[in-house]
Amino acid sequence: MATSLTTGRPWRVILLFTVPLMIGNVVQQLYHFADTVVVGRLLGVEALAAVGATGSLLFLLLGFAWGLTSGFAIPTATAYGARDADAVRRSVATGAILSGVTSVLLTIGAPFLSRPALIALQTPPELLDDATTFTVISFLGAGALMFFNFLSAVIRAIGDSRTPLVFLIIACVLNVVLVIAAIAWLGLGVGGAALATVVSQAVSVLLCLAYVRRRIPALRLRRDDWRVTRADVLEHLRLGLPMGFQASIIAIGALTVQVALNTLGSDAVAAYTAASRVDGLAVALLQSMSLAVSMYVAQNYGAGRPDRIRRGVVQAIWMAIIGAVALGLLLVTLGGPLVRLFVGDSADVVVHMAVSMLIINGVSYTFLGVLFVTRGALQGLGDAIIPTVTGVVELFARAGAAIILGATMGFVGVAWSNPFAWIGAALILVPAYIRAHKRLATMPMAPMTITPTTPIAVIGPVDGSMNVEAVVTQPVRLPQPSSRMQRALRRRPTRRRVRKD
Repeated sequence: MATSLTTGRPWRVILLFTVPLMIGNVVQQLYHFADTVVVGRLLGVEALAAVGATGSLLFLLLGFAWGLTSGFAIPTATAYGARDADAVRRSVATGAILSGVTSVLLTIGAPFLSRPALIALQTPPELLDDATTFTVISFLGAGALMFFNFLSAVIRAIGDSRTPLVFLIIACVLNVVLVIAAIAWLGLGVGGAALATVVSQAVSVLLCLAYVRRRIPALRLRRDDWRVTRADVLEHLRLGLPMGFQASIIAIGALTVQVALNTLGSDAVAAYTAASRVDGLAVALLQSMSLAVSMYVAQNYGAGRPDRIRRGVVQAIWMAIIGAVALGLLLVTLGGPLVRLFVGDSADVVVHMAVSMLIINGVSYTFLGVLFVTRGALQGLGDAIIPTVTGVVELFARAGAAIILGATMGFVGVAWSNPFAWIGAALILVPAYIRAHKRLATMPMAPMTITPTTPIAVIGPVDGSMNVEAVVTQPVRLPQPSSRMQRALRRRPTRRRVRKD
């Protein structure tokens, strides 16, 4: 259900939008859990290490696709906040065309690069064949991942974070069933695990398209909507490419970590893989706040409400800090039992290394939470430069720590690479957002109109949906953004106008 993020208490709106994202990320991590448990228990630690050795390479290209589609959704959210239905549909059409082109390029080119890239990463010879198989199949199914991410992003852009959750749950449940069937019954090995993921995502794409066609008129495209202009393409690429490159830059740092791990042997690779699955669950929860903040900021920017942006981002930072502390405590106390789910009770060396990594990351989550919120806010404001710069900072911080500390401290030194990257990025993002926060204070708010009878959207107490549950029979002020106001917001900051509510 399409929902406006421009009304209601900012912290409550952001939280209600974030919860389905968090659940979705938990579900997604759980099916990665399932993949890892099935592979580790049925095929052994070596097969688990082979799958783990592909993680950084897959993230390099598929992470670029994820960042790209997320960037394509920002113009959609801005147009929806400005109540411009034509611009919403045109934005969706532009993003779909660009996503299709990117999918074709990845599907054709990436599989041929898989084995040479894994060799360049110094993947242990005993892991190379299984790692290549897993990578090639994953890249051949890049189109399914690309369009599932794109459709989910544009649906969230119009304020609906629950519908993508439903289709993600379907994909995850189907994936778990198919992984077990492919490995335990059909004997397809690690290739079966990759194939199960591709098939489940493709099914979800088809279901998502059918739902949009039937239930979401705002995203139902017409023939004229496909006649995109050069300006439309350039605007989407202006936001999408930096977010894609940012993910790839981060992935390059992860590749450096992978090289350092490969030189430490299969136990180190297996420990990092198992710890990353547990750590990934916590990181995904914090990352949900980033996506929610970017959509919230984009809609309110389009609606001409800088005051709501300022309040909402500050409140989101406090929510992220509280969540980071709670997640860190859980990881420190429960890390050991969670790691043993993947490797069993006999691999004590692997468990010890993995737990040490979880403790290091867990005590550093506060920096990560602040990083995600401030980066999401800047992206929602259309700032493509600072988030990209912080990606470069993360690259050098992560790579430097992995190489230097890994050589002197072994696995523990490599484990410190992530916190160093988070701290380095946060040191740039926080001052950048403070400057943006001050600029927002000088921007004019949208003009207000008085209506004698105005329906009020009330957040339901049970499921958080936006429903019209009351009609107020007295004058109520509502923001009515105009094209003139939108131009003023983007081009001509003025002194802040004080409004009495």
